[in-house]
Amino acid sequence: MNFHAFPGPEALAAALAEAVAGALRGRLARAPQASLAVSGGTTPVTFFDALSRETLDWARVAVTLVDERYVPESSPRSNARLVRAHLLQNQAAAAAFLPLAAADEAALAKLPAPFAAVVLGMGLDGHTASYFPGGDGLAAALSGPHLLQAITAPGAEEPRVTLTWPALATAEFLALHIQGTEKRAALDAALQPGDVVAMPVRVALRRQPPPEVYWCP
Repeated sequence: MNFHAFPGPEALAAALAEAVAGALRGRLARAPQASLAVSGGTTPVTFFDALSRETLDWARVAVTLVDERYVPESSPRSNARLVRAHLLQNQAAAAAFLPLAAADEAALAKLPAPFAAVVLGMGLDGHTASYFPGGDGLAAALSGPHLLQAITAPGAEEPRVTLTWPALATAEFLALHIQGTEKRAALDAALQPGDVVAMPVRVALRRQPPPEVYWCP
């Protein structure tokens, strides 16, 4: 695991945006299109703003979400709303966007595969994407065979839909973006031996090659 530590969110966002943009440019140099999957929540706002200003051929990029809450886009808890407000701006306004809550397997299968870049987050309970400990669809989310999995869990306020791990695992660039000392402690716990279902972020941390971890206090 490559661990990248930064003094604050702005420095982290700039470095992560540069890395993701580099992955997209690399794919576009070899293929007509590239796809990007990002996470929602509050952590990625500064990163989205930085990535939206990166210069590349965004008209050839398709953006989707790693997971989504089943809420209308008018809700402040909508990840799609967050992406539209902070990522699909500036240079990145030219990108195509596939909201996950309205997507189906056929639509996802049309995205350029594998993902050029995937950016994951992590909760204090060790969840990533919507792979929540105790989730009723956790086993299927971790193993497939589908690209999408609905899931409800004690740690999730609303029912959710998530890309399954097989859909994400082949990403050319995989990053885990976390902030704060509590998240660092959760990461340290997830790096210890233990069952994936107890801290599902382990499925990503144990990938070969492992993800690039971007962290700041």
